[in-house]
Amino acid sequence: MRLHAPRPRGLLRGRRALLAGALVALAVLVAAVVAGALSAERASATDFTSTNLAPCLEHPFGTDWMGRDMLARTLAGLSTSVVVGAVSAAVSSVIALVLAAASALGGPRVDAVVGWLIDLIMGVPHIVLLILVSYALGRGAAGVCVGVALTHWPSLTRVLRAEIMQLRAQPFMACSRALGVSRVRLALTHALPCVLPQYLVGLVLLFPHAILHEASITFLGFGLSPEQPAIGVILSEAMGYLTSGAWWLAVFPGAALLAVVLMFDRVGSALRRLLSVEGVQA
Repeated sequence: MRLHAPRPRGLLRGRRALLAGALVALAVLVAAVVAGALSAERASATDFTSTNLAPCLEHPFGTDWMGRDMLARTLAGLSTSVVVGAVSAAVSSVIALVLAAASALGGPRVDAVVGWLIDLIMGVPHIVLLILVSYALGRGAAGVCVGVALTHWPSLTRVLRAEIMQLRAQPFMACSRALGVSRVRLALTHALPCVLPQYLVGLVLLFPHAILHEASITFLGFGLSPEQPAIGVILSEAMGYLTSGAWWLAVFPGAALLAVVLMFDRVGSALRRLLSVEGVQA
């Protein structure tokens, strides 16, 4: 009796299809960041003879009220948002990993403190806490990065803590503790390698949240400075010109931000399926 239905075989089936999709999405994201970095100078170049032009062959995304090319500004804004989101997500994931290991291996008192911190952060709305932290640090890229990093670790901490708690119940962990292995060494040599797949998936899935929250508080005026061509700045400035019919000032940057977020989500979902037990057997 067959326990599993036969899976279709082919060049792009199962794990190969997931890996190919993730690599394509990752390549597009890298290309967008590189193109945005190369377009930074052009994004700030003004031409008052070409103001408020609708999308055309010369300017596919149109121009704004200062004659700046919206395609260049959108690419530069995406590059800025992705870099800020990547730094914030990386710092937040490290905080989550350290607190999860401390909670699972540090004893009941440390576990209680970490649990209290998780409840405290998750009890305050993200956007409110982000605005408070960013405003307290003088806004700008540093304030946004710190704010996002300090507010996005609780969910990943809970996931990693549960994984390490299950790992702690294994016989080899009990043997290591009986032999006098320190908790720090247990975390570095046993816990970290075992939860690395979950950590990587959580890190990738933090990117879209970080990018969206960076764009949100920048749009509200509490994030990046108006001189930086971030997506939040572009959308905030475009609000005053939508009533005059300049729809392209908000539609194209907003669609580009949505596409980047969906690509990050696709990469994270594909990575999660590839590293899962079901995905390994696909």
